Amino acid sequence: MYSDTDEQIIIERDCEATLIPFGNKITLKKGEEAHITQALGGSYTLMMRGNLVRIESKDADAIGKIPEVQPWVEEKENDGRADEKAVWDAMKTCYDPEIPVNIVDLGLIYSCEISNEGEGGSSVAIKMTLTAPGCGMGDMIATEVRQKIEGIQGTSDVNVELVWDPPWDRSMITESARLQLGML
Repeated sequence: MYSDTDEQIIIERDCEATLIPFGNKITLKKGEEAHITQALGGSYTLMMRGNLVRIESKDADAIGKIPEVQPWVEEKENDGRADEKAVWDAMKTCYDPEIPVNIVDLGLIYSCEISNEGEGGSSVAIKMTLTAPGCGMGDMIATEVRQKIEGIQGTSDVNVELVWDPPWDRSMITESARLQLGML
């Protein structure tokens, strides 16, 4: 889902939000006004009080929305191992709250290794970076990646590591994302 209509909303109940780009937790109060600037991957970026804030899918009802179902999590028969396509699909539902392109197409995922642990499930190791080393949203984005991969059938352990070598640059963005961002 994507929204760029600057939809005005009223906060329907108190809820936790993350201040962008600093990563600080704040509480949004019932009755406050906000504008939805981005609705992607189940999270929402709002403009309020002159700042951007992000709320998670679990709090979607606080802004009058329905929490998004995790479409990459399919209950199917498998051999007890995580499906690599499902892992990549899950990561494609994670977004930088300031950029309307998923983190895979932004070129933030450097590696995805899946080790099969037998009947215990699969261990997934992700190495990722951010568009800027000082970004306060890094832990939040990494946590979102970890939580979404943990929801995949056959996954027993997930490790998401933020790395800075090589440094990210715009050449890592996919061609389709560049087109979407108006860079072509």
